[in-house]
Parts: sequence; structure tokens; C-alpha cells
Amino acid sequence: MDHALLARADGPVTRARIARDLTALGLADGDTVMFHTRLSSLGYVAGGPPTLIGALLDTVGERGTLMVTCGWNDAPPYDFTDWPQPWQHAVRSGHPAYDPVLSEADHDNGRLPEALRRWPGAVRSRHPDVSCAALGAAAGELMADHPWDDPHGPGSPLAKLVGLGGRVLMLGAPLETLTLLHHAEALAQAPGKRFVEYEQPVLEDGRRVWRRFRDIDSSKGAFDYSPLTPAGQDPFETIGQDMLAAGIGRRGKVGAADSHLFEAADVLAFGRTWMEENIAGSAGAGRSPQPRQAPENPRR
Repeated sequence: MDHALLARADGPVTRARIARDLTALGLADGDTVMFHTRLSSLGYVAGGPPTLIGALLDTVGERGTLMVTCGWNDAPPYDFTDWPQPWQHAVRSGHPAYDPVLSEADHDNGRLPEALRRWPGAVRSRHPDVSCAALGAAAGELMADHPWDDPHGPGSPLAKLVGLGGRVLMLGAPLETLTLLHHAEALAQAPGKRFVEYEQPVLEDGRRVWRRFRDIDSSKGAFDYSPLTPAGQDPFETIGQDMLAAGIGRRGKVGAADSHLFEAADVLAFGRTWMEENIAGSAGAGRSPQPRQAPENPRR
């Protein structure tokens, strides 16, 4: 047992305690909420991810919906098309297709997305690289017809979350993981927006086929934020801190975790305005972002 985790939250963090803390933070029955979690920050959660998901379900009730970002842990690297031809052939002929039921969520997203997508009744979107999963009353609506191209833009689960009046819950997770800001990037009208194109295998009518996708560069950033953020700080952290300073969002403790609850529409509006005003200003000052090719790392 990690006694440091126990001490951090003044004892074990139970399902009932999490539900009470979520209610105090402002999460309510019937809410549609996308959540991001750093589980260890809550303290010792008795039972782990199922306890947390259970507490969230207790709080939003049967009319509510939970949503997470998943991705695909074992997706082929973006740059496999630059590998030697025999290697490319091996990948193209043998790499399994993305399967919403079987393919694991990206491990970089923590334990909760994988736990939620496996939950009975959960629905996962069809896009291999930026798939999401949802559980609850609006799960099917949120996950349906995830666009192949521009998967962070209109028609995406992120866009639908905003359209349904959804919320975003950060349970000890750093603001740099606020995925909804990628939707703001997709919509923002600012100079120097960067895109990537890549290929991944998917299932169509039960057959494995390779598709080519186009999206904003969500790995290294859809824009060059370097003139606008402190050295070493993720730009989403900067935007998130500015959003909190503007009085947007609720703050509170869930277990031992400093947590935040935002209205999805507020995150989108603030993030898009921040990008359009600041990036345009940066470009106007002679520091126009430079175009970039597909990222070296597989995904954000």
C-alpha cells in the first residue's frame, strides 16, 4: 500500500466520497461530461478506475453521459510511410485494423479511458487515431459518424459535446490535457494552421482497408504557440490558466485532487478567441508560424 497516497487524501477515497465531492464541485444529475483524470492525484482510490466511474455515474444519473478521449494505443506510426519498402509492406499486409471494441485506448491517456470504453454499454467512435468513448443516455449520439477527416472539427464528438450543452471535468489532470481545445484549434481562423496526413487501417463492411486521414497537427500543435507561451509550458496550460484567470470554470477538491469543472461552450469560445486574437497578433508582428510536416511522435 502506498501510504503517501493514503495520507494525501486523509485516508482512502471511496465511491461515496468522490460522488459527494463531485456534487460539491457542481456536477449534477443529467449532465453530459467529458472527463480527464490523473488518478494518483486523488489519493488512494479504493477500487481504482471502477470506483471513480461508478461515482461519476452516481452523480450524473441515468439521464447523464460520461465521455473520454481514447485514441488507439497500437496505431501504426504516422511516419511508417518513410520506412524501407519491405518494412512498409509488412505493416500494410499484417497490421490489424482499428476495432472500436478490441483496440486499446492510448496508454498515454491514463487508465480511465480504457476502463470506460470496456464498461458494459459504452460506445466508441469509429475514428482510429482520435477515437472517443461514451457511456450513458447520449452516448450513441455523441459517438455516431465521427468524421474521417477533420476529426476534431464540425460533427466530431467534441463538437457534439458543445452542442449538447456538455461540460468538461478535470480531476487532478493538468490543463494541458484539455482535449476540447483541439476543437477550438480546428475552428479557429488564424494564420499558419498546421495539418498532418497519415494512413491507418480500419474495418469497412467487415474488411480491413487502409484509409488516408487529414487533421490538424494535434501532436505538436495546430499553430506555432512559441511566441505566446512561457518556455517549457504547454500552450493548452497557458490558455487554461488564462481561462481560469478570466473567471471561467469552477474549482474544488475531489479526494485530494485540485479539480476544475468547465462548461464546454465556454472552453470553446474562450479558446477560439484566444487563438484568433493572439496568433493573428503574433503573425502580424513578423513572427508568422511556419508550416510543418507530420509530427515525429505518433500522437499527442
